[in-house]
Amino acid sequence: MIRFLFYLFLLPPLQNALLAATLHVGTGQTYPNLAAAVAVVQPGDTVEIHTGTYAGGLYFGNLKGTASQWITIRAAAGEMVIFEGGGNAIQLSDPAYLRLQGLIFQHQTGNGVNIDDGGSYNTPAQHIIFETCTFRDMSASGNNDLLKLSGLDSFEIRNCTFQNGAAGGSGIDMVGCHWGLIRGNYFENMGSNAIQCKGGTEHVRIEGNFFKNGGLRALNLGGSTGLAFFRPDTAHFEAANLQVYSNIFIGAQAAVAFVGAVNVEVSNNTIYQPEKWVLRILQETVDPTRFLECGDNIFRNNIIVRNAGLSTETNIGPNTRPQTFTFSNNLWYYPGNTNWAGPGIPVSDVNGIINQNPLIADPGNTDFHIPPGSPAAGKGFAIAEPVLDYYGLGFAQPRSIGAAEANPVSGTTTPVNGISLRVFPNPARDWFCLELDLNAGATVQVELVEITGRWKRLLFNGFLPAGLSRLPVEAANDPAGAYWLTCQVGKCKAVARQVILGRQ
Repeated sequence: MIRFLFYLFLLPPLQNALLAATLHVGTGQTYPNLAAAVAVVQPGDTVEIHTGTYAGGLYFGNLKGTASQWITIRAAAGEMVIFEGGGNAIQLSDPAYLRLQGLIFQHQTGNGVNIDDGGSYNTPAQHIIFETCTFRDMSASGNNDLLKLSGLDSFEIRNCTFQNGAAGGSGIDMVGCHWGLIRGNYFENMGSNAIQCKGGTEHVRIEGNFFKNGGLRALNLGGSTGLAFFRPDTAHFEAANLQVYSNIFIGAQAAVAFVGAVNVEVSNNTIYQPEKWVLRILQETVDPTRFLECGDNIFRNNIIVRNAGLSTETNIGPNTRPQTFTFSNNLWYYPGNTNWAGPGIPVSDVNGIINQNPLIADPGNTDFHIPPGSPAAGKGFAIAEPVLDYYGLGFAQPRSIGAAEANPVSGTTTPVNGISLRVFPNPARDWFCLELDLNAGATVQVELVEITGRWKRLLFNGFLPAGLSRLPVEAANDPAGAYWLTCQVGKCKAVARQVILGRQ
């Protein structure tokens, strides 16, 4: 039996212009500061903040839009809005359906921005978007994070900048967060790590980001969490079911650390000159009666350019299962050492490429393209995801190794009347994401069609925003196999993409 779990994922729909209000904040505006506007904001409203530097230290509890009427807090177009100082610039407790756009947070002494679930695991914070925001220059040196997320479900962080984090903190720290997308962000000069996923964090996709000097562990996939802080409190892992796709890493003591993590996939990334290790396999939360040991993870289709000072490629700690890892189709290169025998990793790298120059264009100027003549070209393992490389171009078939496709495919979606559709994951088991390339939202009808055309079933009929969505459907008895997923957008001709469904 196939079971589908679809739900609307992020991106607020267009608000009803007759009901929604725009609340202007700033000197000479209706509201002098954000707190004054939030005191009267209603679902569907937009809080537009005008140029200025505003004091941090704000707290808002239960700031909630609805699924059809999100609340937006944004900088006015072309204007600079800075939240300066405070323990946190803003703390949001138990928020929902909220979008923050174009804001700058700097010089906080606790966390830059803090989102939590109000201490109730049964009512998580949910449906939050950060877009084109900047988090920078922490005025702290301990375990202080630029963006702290605790008990947040269904979220997206896209096209944001994280710079100069605290020495002991993270760029993004997630504790017990689920169903998230972190895409297209820039991280530079982090402390402990750029992104940390721990405390039962699950189903987070980290895609198309750039990490420069990401700290001790640029990605800490897992971690060490006090038992009282796991969400849910029955979680038996620090992190699970994460996807790390099409990212570029420069420096950091280690690019990736698997720490009490299971079923994590790290594929089609480029890792350039890490300082001490390429990856670490660790278990910091040890209780064999409850917690799974770190294992059953995948490291595939990655380019690794070694640093001469590297201690070893893999650091393995106790209470882990390194023998259950899958390594395949990675390219390992040690510049200047023609006699290098290859990486120290716990299992064989199936179809790995050893000590061939991937011909990265100009890493010194952050150009990580590779040419069609690269030994990485066309040598990747055949996987359905990621569809797009770091530069937003389609992977070829066969795909290249690394974050940049050597022979990029233009038009990986199917355009019809100016509309295109991307579907992932493919193959799919429990859910689909749909990405519609539209200037605005539209009424969409989505159907699943058996590939021979013998039957079809309506999955969704209603409004979808531009961008990324997940769609809720009932459990179905559809057998595993190949299908067409069709989308009728308004009155336009349907667009379709073949998908493969796996069994539950």
